[in-house]
Amino acid sequence: MKKTCSILIGLLLCTVAAQAQLLWKISGNGLTQSSYVVGTNHLAPVSFTDSIVGVDEALNAVEQVYGELDISVIADPVKLMQMQTAMMLPEGLTIDSVLTPEQMTRLNAFMKSTLGADMNNPIVAAQLERYTPVALETQFTLLMYLKNHPGFNPQSTLDAYFQGTAAEQGKPTGGLETMEFQIGVLYESVPMERQVVRLMCLVDNKDYYEDATERLAAAYFSQDLAALKVVIDEKMNNACDATPEEDEALLYARNANWAKLLTAIVQEKSTLVAVGAAHLPGERGLLELLRKAGFEVTPVTEVPAPVTE
Repeated sequence: MKKTCSILIGLLLCTVAAQAQLLWKISGNGLTQSSYVVGTNHLAPVSFTDSIVGVDEALNAVEQVYGELDISVIADPVKLMQMQTAMMLPEGLTIDSVLTPEQMTRLNAFMKSTLGADMNNPIVAAQLERYTPVALETQFTLLMYLKNHPGFNPQSTLDAYFQGTAAEQGKPTGGLETMEFQIGVLYESVPMERQVVRLMCLVDNKDYYEDATERLAAAYFSQDLAALKVVIDEKMNNACDATPEEDEALLYARNANWAKLLTAIVQEKSTLVAVGAAHLPGERGLLELLRKAGFEVTPVTEVPAPVTE
C-alpha cells in the first residue's frame, strides 16, 4: 500500500491504514465497468492527489467526471454573480444593521485579533460590511486557515482539478446539483436570526473553531473518514451546534439525492465522482447509500488495472 505523508499544522502525519481511503470503487449491480468516488476538501492543494492511491489511474480509466457542480457553472461569471449576490445583505443594509452594538464590539475584537483590522477600518468595511452573517462566517473560517497556512491557494481546488483534467482529456463533466440549489442551501434557507447566532458562535469560540478546522483537515490528509466523521459529529451542546434540520439539508438529504442520481449515471458511463469527503462516511453517507442501492463499494488500496476493450 502506498504510504501517505503530509505536513499539517506543524505535525508530520504519516498513515498506513487499510480503511484510511479517499478513493472508492463502485462495481457490481450490472455494471460492465467500474466507477469511482473520491472525497475532496476545499482546504487541500491539488498536489495532494499524489497521495491518493490510484486516483490518477481511475481518472484516466473512466468515461466522464461528475462533481457537486459542473465546472462550466463554476467558471460562469453570471452564476458566480448570483452566488455573490446571495452572500450580500439587501441594499441599504450593512452588518451593523443586523447585529447589536454589543455584538459588533465582539465582532470587531475577533476581526482585530484574526485579521489585524476591523469594521472601523474603511477599507475593510468596504470589502466586508455588506456580507450576510453566514457569508462572513464562511469568509472568516477560510481566512483563519490561510493565516495558519499562508502557502495554500484557495483558487486551486481538487474539484476543479478532476473536472479540468477530464475536460483536457475530452471527457464530459457533469454536476449533481445546480448553482441555484447550492445558493439556497448555503445562504437563502438560513434565517437571519440563525445566521447571527452562527456568526457569533465563531466570534466567541475562535480557538475551538480554529482547532476543529485543523482537525478536520488533519483527518482528511490522513485519509481517515472515520476520524473525519468524529469531528463533524462533535457537539458543543449549545446553540452553536448544527440543528437536525441543518444537518438534513446540508448533508443527508443531498447524500440521498446524489445516490439516486448516481445509480443511473454510473449505469450509463463509467464515472469518477468527486464530492466533499464529509458526504462519504456513516450510515447515511454516500458510500453506504450506494451499497444499499445494490452496488459493491470498496476502498482502492492499489492502482486499478487498466480498462481493456
